[in-house]
Amino acid sequence: MKRRKLWMFATILATCGTMVGMTSCKKASVNEDEPVAAVESTELIRTSQSWDGVELPDYLQGRPELVAMKYVFPAGQKLGWHHHPVMNYGILVQGELTIIGQDGQEKVVHEGEPVVEMVNTIHHGENRGTKPVILYMFYLSQKDLPLAVQHPEIPLD
Repeated sequence: MKRRKLWMFATILATCGTMVGMTSCKKASVNEDEPVAAVESTELIRTSQSWDGVELPDYLQGRPELVAMKYVFPAGQKLGWHHHPVMNYGILVQGELTIIGQDGQEKVVHEGEPVVEMVNTIHHGENRGTKPVILYMFYLSQKDLPLAVQHPEIPLD
């Protein structure tokens, strides 16, 4: 049974993570005792822009490396200033995350919503809520490229 639950979760996550529009991901509940009649798919987002409206860069040349990450941000946690040298997008599955660009522009991502991150633009994230944020992110990278570059020289407010 545990293996089936993991498989169903992985299938739901893969569907949410790879279907690239709706602004929210429906929470899927699957009762193990009832057979699933059909696969349901919902396009969550289809875009060529990051959340701030900037066009995404062209694909990198060479062999791709796809990376999936799970992030958990405790309530009140601030992530330091950083930038991503590679394209990435994800689904916020719990809580509410505020992303702040260095120019002061903000994007609040709510539970169940997709987000397409900025590329090569400095920003940081904050959990201003009362419960942990759980965020699944998918990176289109290459071997030996960092997913994020930290900027500790820029102080957080």
